[in-house]
Order: sequence, then C-alpha cells, then structure tokens
Amino acid sequence: MENWSDDVEGPRPEAGTSGGSPVESVLIVSLRSADSPRLDPEDAEHIRTLAQSESALPPIVVHRPTMRVVDGTHRVRAAVRRGDDRIDARFVDGDEDEAFLLAVRLNIAHGLPLTLADRRAAAARILRSHPQWSDRAIGETTGLAAKAVAALRAESAADVPGLHSRIGRDGRRRPLSAAEGRRSAGELVKANPHAPLRQIAREAGISLGTASDVRARVLRGEDPVLPQRPRGASGGAGSEVATVVRHAVRPGLAAVPQRRDAQAILRILMADPSLRFSENGRQVLRWLGGHTLMPDEWAAVADQVPSHAADTVADLAQWCSDAWLEFAERLARRHRGSA
Repeated sequence: MENWSDDVEGPRPEAGTSGGSPVESVLIVSLRSADSPRLDPEDAEHIRTLAQSESALPPIVVHRPTMRVVDGTHRVRAAVRRGDDRIDARFVDGDEDEAFLLAVRLNIAHGLPLTLADRRAAAARILRSHPQWSDRAIGETTGLAAKAVAALRAESAADVPGLHSRIGRDGRRRPLSAAEGRRSAGELVKANPHAPLRQIAREAGISLGTASDVRARVLRGEDPVLPQRPRGASGGAGSEVATVVRHAVRPGLAAVPQRRDAQAILRILMADPSLRFSENGRQVLRWLGGHTLMPDEWAAVADQVPSHAADTVADLAQWCSDAWLEFAERLARRHRGSA
C-alpha cells in the first residue's frame, strides 16, 4: 500500500504510481466520486467503449482514508454499465492534496488525456497547495511548460504566499534569491563555524560550492553576500565576482590554484612516481587530467550549449562541482588528522 507520510519536502516521481500495493476487490457502492483533475470528469463515449470491451478492466486507484477514486472513474462507470457490483482496486494513503497530485500524475501518464484547460486548472490548484514547488516541478507533474506555470503563479499571486525558496524536480530546496541563500548560510556558519558543509548547504538551500565560499568569507570577516556588479559588467572569468568565487580559500584547504598555475601543478603531479605507479594514483591523475577546466575553455563553450540542454548540463556540472568539493574536503580532513 502506497504511503506518502515521508513526502513532506518535494516531488516524489516514484509516488506517481501505485504498482507496489496489492490488488483488492471492492464493492462499487463503497466508493466515493473522484476529486478529479478533469473539469468535465466523465466522457460518455469513453465509458461506452470501456463497457463494450471484453478485456478485464485494469485496477482503479482508491484513496483509502476517504474511499475516493483517485484514478479510474471511467472504469467504475463502465463496470456499473456491465452490471458488475465489484471492481479491482489498489489503495493509497496520504492526505487529500497528495491524492490529487497522484490523480494528476496518473491521468497525465495514461488513459484519456487531460485537456490543456484541465492541466492549467490542476496547476493552479497545486500552486495553492504546494507553493514551495518550483515551476518546473509543477510543470512536470501537470504536463505544462515551466513558463506556463510561472504565468499562472503571477496571475494567482494573491492566493499564493511569498516564499524565499522553492523545491525543484529533484526534491532539493533552492533559494529564489542567491543573496538570501548566502545570508542564511552566513548565519548558520556564525552559529556553528564547524558545521559540515553538507548541513549548511541543505539548510540554506544552496550548493556545496556556495556553502564553502560563504564559510570562507564569514571566517575571514567578510560579508557572505557577493558584491553587486554594475549593470553591463562582464560576467566572464576575469570579473571580480568570478575571481572571488573561484579563488576563495576553504577552511582546512590550501588556496585554490590561480589559473596560470593549474596546468603546472598538474604536470608536477603526473610526474610523481607514487601516483604514476599505483592504480589509485593513476585513477586520480585521469580524473584531474580530464576535469581540470580552465575559464578560457568553458567561457568559449558555455554559450554554444543548446538551450534545450542548458539546464541539464548545468545540473550535471553542479553535481560534479559538489563531488569534487567533497573529495577535496575528505583529503583535507585526512591531512589534518595525520599532521
């Protein structure tokens, strides 16, 4: 039986099905009408087609606490038309808002498609019940483009509370304002300078790299929020802001190599016999050789990434950045422990 009791933060795509719960035979008279995402919940022709089919009807999905049909209203009507008094069903738990989300996901995935009006109405309702979800997360659930959800959010601003962060499709919370996330992380660092970076990043809704930079700035007595660049200032690798982010000194780590030194350091490491002649050492050298990215290299490529893939590439690049930072911190902790 599906249970969403731990689904309190963000989207859970795997909750979009009820395939894990057993099939049970239930009395049709015990069922309540669906809280359907459809503005016109019944299609007479579709019911007639299902009733005339000789195939067994797939199990419906029922919200056990209320006995409302989550998915399968047309199948219930078809079963009644056939003269059946029972129907196969799978049960799910959770609250009614979660049941509605599942109804939207299931109706998007199969069966009689939701109309554009249905999907817009569903998105508007989810904006009220889950305002912390990002436009992309709601769009993925309802089959709408993120821009369409953003327009609905703007239209319903009076009904949707203002928030400082949103939860994306991956379930991670991200601040709407980079400055807000940095301020929150700065307060966490001041309260506990030795808190793990992952904890700071998670609680402030920022990346590990940003959390590391904020902690370094706070420990140096600097403002955790980066200075605003003048309008029209270049965002390239040579800008003041880019330099601050890329060359911040992390607690317990040596200063990040300047651009002109990185390749020289890599050559020195590749000549080190203790790395060259061990399997793990060669693995590290392969990683470094394949992932030592210079600003003039990525600056020339970034604008050429197709727009439809930009978000995916950015997410993967951020994941790689976080993984490298965690690797660096583990090395630094081991060095401190052996010093």
